[in-house]
Amino acid sequence: MALVSFKNTILHNLVSKPKTRKVEKEYPVGTRGHVENDMDVCVLCGLCSIKCPTHAITVDKAEKTWSIRPMSCIQCRCCVDNCPKKCLSMGLRFQEPGSEKLTKTFKQSEKAIAAQEALMKAAKERAAAAAAAKAAQAAQAGGAAPAAPAANANPAPAAPAANQDNK
Repeated sequence: MALVSFKNTILHNLVSKPKTRKVEKEYPVGTRGHVENDMDVCVLCGLCSIKCPTHAITVDKAEKTWSIRPMSCIQCRCCVDNCPKKCLSMGLRFQEPGSEKLTKTFKQSEKAIAAQEALMKAAKERAAAAAAAKAAQAAQAGGAAPAAPAANANPAPAAPAANQDNK
């Protein structure tokens, strides 16, 4: 009996159209594809590699590289959501299957490296200027400094005495 019903299924499949539909190449909005990085904006802070639950992302500040193992990535968006420069995004196309586990490595361009070094130099100069201004203020306040601690020394013992009177 089972053989007869199986023959009917075979004959039906041979003469009818397929029940499946073709795979669409464009995925609808909201689907998660692979992680994309804009290396010109990336500062290699490493937050994406820290937040990645599968440790699929590796950041090497010395070599100025950002690497991802696409087959280890679970497309959870943790790296994208925690990126301070918003240089990470989720692409619409999925990772193509392959026979080998690959690591995709991206290197920062010389232009981006030069821009980051210029920003770091400017930040160091601002910090040095702020430290010099603070030292100058401390030097000016140095003449008035002996009077200020004497004024501050008297109220401190009086406060505990007032608290003891209230008890």
